[in-house]
Amino acid sequence: MPDYGVAYNQAAASTAYKTALAIAAAAAAASGIQLRRGRLFDINIGQSGPPNSTDTSIQWDVSRFSSYAGFTLTTQAPNPDDSADPVFMGQCGVNATVEGTYSAQGSGLGLLNFVINQRAAYRWISKDGKELVYPATANLGIGVRALVVTSGYVGPIAGTLQFTE
Repeated sequence: MPDYGVAYNQAAASTAYKTALAIAAAAAAASGIQLRRGRLFDINIGQSGPPNSTDTSIQWDVSRFSSYAGFTLTTQAPNPDDSADPVFMGQCGVNATVEGTYSAQGSGLGLLNFVINQRAAYRWISKDGKELVYPATANLGIGVRALVVTSGYVGPIAGTLQFTE
């Protein structure tokens, strides 16, 4: 199973969740396209703009969503870590301008949640065999999103994701 990396961003954080990255299985199996599941094993998160003068916390959320088609995103092509590996078969987008539908926290579909200071960054690495998995089901996937807990920071949020497909 090949490994891939993708850089992601969201142009402007706000006091409502904004999706910086959405990744999912393909929309449908077709000629040359297979539905494959993905395993996320390394997530970097942070803010890339100048800090607000008032200390602000950013809440990062990694959750499952019900359909990739519900988002309006900029397509981003993940790069294989080994250039001899095949291209990514699924769907990947960044900088959502229209949010998709996420499952409610507490439903078992909220996977990770971090609160960090606007001046901080954070890296999550899974334990072997404990990766976050999205199914080989059309349009189902995982989103990385953030919200500003205390109003103030409005700059970009960004990071990288490593995964296996």
